[in-house]
Formats: sequence, structure tokens, C-alpha cells
Amino acid sequence: MINEEVFQKLNNTPAEDVVIELKNVTKDYGKGRGIFDVSFKIPRGCVFGYCGTNGAGKTTTLRHIMGFIKPDSGEVYVRGVNPRKANVDLMKIIGYLPGEIAFPPVENGSEFLNLQAKMLGITDMSDAERYINMLQLDPTANLKRMSKGMKQKTAIVAAFMHHPEIILLDEPTTGLDPLMREAFIKILDEAKDRGATVLMSNHMFDELEETCDYVGFISNGHLIDVVDVHAMHEQPTREYIVTFNDKNDYDKALKLGYEVKEAIFETLTLKLNVNVNQINEFIGLIKDFNIKSLNEEKYTLHRYFMENLGGLSDGSNS
Repeated sequence: MINEEVFQKLNNTPAEDVVIELKNVTKDYGKGRGIFDVSFKIPRGCVFGYCGTNGAGKTTTLRHIMGFIKPDSGEVYVRGVNPRKANVDLMKIIGYLPGEIAFPPVENGSEFLNLQAKMLGITDMSDAERYINMLQLDPTANLKRMSKGMKQKTAIVAAFMHHPEIILLDEPTTGLDPLMREAFIKILDEAKDRGATVLMSNHMFDELEETCDYVGFISNGHLIDVVDVHAMHEQPTREYIVTFNDKNDYDKALKLGYEVKEAIFETLTLKLNVNVNQINEFIGLIKDFNIKSLNEEKYTLHRYFMENLGGLSDGSNS
């Protein structure tokens, strides 16, 4: 565990505020497949991202939380209850978007959503209609003939339309174009604003960074790191890349006293670490030099992954 401090912060969540908890959960399918000794807590109102390659164990984890799978060892709790023993009322407050969508034998999306509404006791379909419009979904289309994206949109509406307290999402933006991904993120943000607790597996670093409070990285069935996204953005230093037009200015900048992360003489480029309290001072000094370009190198989730976990994967798979 690279970031033990973050992991412990989540583990110290008061019991009354823990919505999802896994305790040393193992499900061994053999040949290294499954999940092994996975433990984490998700506090109320938190959006927890779950990142890993194909076969890393993301779907297996979510299916345990839904109560579809019995662990070989360890325990799973949703609001303090074993989901395999949960009553119907608990299941009604969960919105679930599976990785592999399988619809019941109904004619079209509208019939499916109406069936879901009946099971959940929903009589007002206004929110469902609003999500349908946001996602530009035609619910009258035949389910069997829908594209992957259309099926994904239908499943998203079904997962969110009853305003669930707990939302489990397995690669929710698969099959969505960039515009529809933005619509999905807006729907997710609305759920977050009303206090929903979300666990979302996703391989898109930018989406995880934009939407999540924490991101857990799973590799070969083992939870190997947990990142506090907000704390990650609050780095004590900022990295600036400055390219100069003049060698003398390049030499002078080397003597300003800022930490030089990299100096590239051939292009007269410096990578400097600047304390956040010195940024205004730095900008004021550097503007007097003859510079070609000045850019801030943002510290992103992808950069964190590459610097700390880059030997595991490039993050391009689910």
C-alpha cells in the first residue's frame, strides 16, 4: 500500500458513516484470477473510483457488494448488512449498472424502464424522462437492436431514476460518445450533490479525477493503492516549464533559487518546482525575461499513476 495515510483515513471513518465495507474479502477462481484480501470502507456521500486493467477484479468486487457472489473468505457489508442476506428494502436504495448488460425479454426500452419503476415502487417518471432527454435516448427502440451505447444509456436511466442512496457503476461510460459522457457526469454530479454514495469502476483517468473523492487501484486482484483526489490537487509545489529565447536569461533563471527539476540546454528549457506561496513572486520575476513559453504542468491522476504505479499498466484497459 503506497498511500497508507489515505487508506487509514478511510478505515477510521466512524461506523455510523460507513456505507460500504469489505473486510479481507477473497474470491479465488484459480490461476491468479479473482480478488484477494481486499479491504476498504466507503463513507456516506463519497464517490469512490475503482481503477484497474481487464481482469484485475473490479467487476468481481462490485458483484460481491451486490450480494451476487459469496466470498471464499472475508466479509461484505452494505449499511452494516450482509448484502446476501439483505431484504428487499435495502436493494431498493441501490442503483446498479452492470458491466455486462442483460435485459429481460421485453420489447423496448420504455417497457423495461416501466418494469423497473414498478419493481421499485416509482409512480412519478419525470426524473426518468429528464435523464432520457439528457442522454438523447430513444426508449421506444427495440432492445435487441439497440447499439451498445443505447443499451448503456437505458441502463444508466434505470440505475439513477429512483434517486438511490447507493450507486454501483461498472464502467458506466463504455459505448458513450464524449457529449454523452458529459451528460452522464452531470447526472452523477446531481447524485453526489444530493448525498448519494457511489462506487464506480472506470479506466478513464480524467473522468475519475473529475468525479471522485477517492480512487482505489486494483491489480491482479489486490488493492494496491488509494488516492485522495482532493489532497492530490493540493500539492505544496507547482511545476512550471519555461522555454527561453535567450541563453543569458536561461542562465539567470537557473540562479533564481527555485528547485530545478530538469534543465534542457538544447532547447533552453527549465522545469521548475515552485512553492504555492511563491507563485505570484515567480510569475512577477519570470515575466521580465525573454521567454518563448510558460506552462504549468498539472499534477493529474494519470501522472500520479505513471509516477507511482506505472509499471503495472498504462491504464488503457478496464
